[in-house]
Amino acid sequence: MHKQQQVCRSLSSGKLAPFLPRARFALIILAGAALMAGGCGERADRDYVREVSQWHAERLERLRSEDGWLTLIGLFPLSAGDHTLGAAADADLRLAADVPPVIGTLSVRPDEVRWTTAAGAAVTVAGSQEPPPPVLAADRDGEPTVLQVGTVRFHVIARGDLLFLRVKDSASEVRRTFRGIDRYPVDTRWRVTATLRTRNQPRTVPMPNVLGQIETLPTPGVLTFEFDGYQHNLIPIAEPGEPLFIVFGDLTNSQTTYGGGRFLYADPPGPDGTVVLDFNRAYNPPCVFTPYATCLQPLPENQMPAAVTAGEKMWGPAH
Repeated sequence: MHKQQQVCRSLSSGKLAPFLPRARFALIILAGAALMAGGCGERADRDYVREVSQWHAERLERLRSEDGWLTLIGLFPLSAGDHTLGAAADADLRLAADVPPVIGTLSVRPDEVRWTTAAGAAVTVAGSQEPPPPVLAADRDGEPTVLQVGTVRFHVIARGDLLFLRVKDSASEVRRTFRGIDRYPVDTRWRVTATLRTRNQPRTVPMPNVLGQIETLPTPGVLTFEFDGYQHNLIPIAEPGEPLFIVFGDLTNSQTTYGGGRFLYADPPGPDGTVVLDFNRAYNPPCVFTPYATCLQPLPENQMPAAVTAGEKMWGPAH
């Protein structure tokens, strides 16, 4: 097998050519073509399957992490005023977790969110022993202020003009019982080359999310590719030079995959404007695992009239 791999690499690179008479080299090329069509192609496919499987294993590890999407247990809208947080039945923001009855109070003002720790509650800045600051930064201000009590972490997020408290628990039932995600067999046909057709002027696109909001996000243009004789168009999300983020739907949704579509990342376009779209790496949005995520949803233009039988399948009950 090792010698076969060496021949495959030499034939594909042309490194044998300078050392052989032309007639003999032609004969070797003919024999090697059969070898490459068999062993070399199979080897490349196996390497590709391992590459995608390694990517998926790393994806699962991120999900299983102490701060991954499997830990999400709450999403509370924050209106103006004071809100107590804890496990008590009468807490304004009640947590179904192993925390004190009241761990503190969030005071929501027009221009800031303040935090006051309840007496006897051991609340710190996550990952440290530092006490919480009086004012909490939301994620629209950069990195949010993440507070922790026991296994529970929480921070303020902004979605449009609305504020929410996002709560995670590393001891959540979903994380403890998670056993992986079923997916389609890796299929090289679903690794396609698309062309990014850019606009003369930078533009944005209105993206819906599960909260019923519309987020205005940047897009570099439209990705166009052919599959099974049909042309498909997808609108990606990205700032210039950044990886492309695609939220797409297809005919497998609500059948074998999540009804709200799937996500896919791709490298920025090359100098010739081409982009490799590997649908074997299509993955479930966080909303598959929890009703407390704020996932984007596919644009009408990104609803593919085809069954994309590649990537992750549905996990658990739909939210």
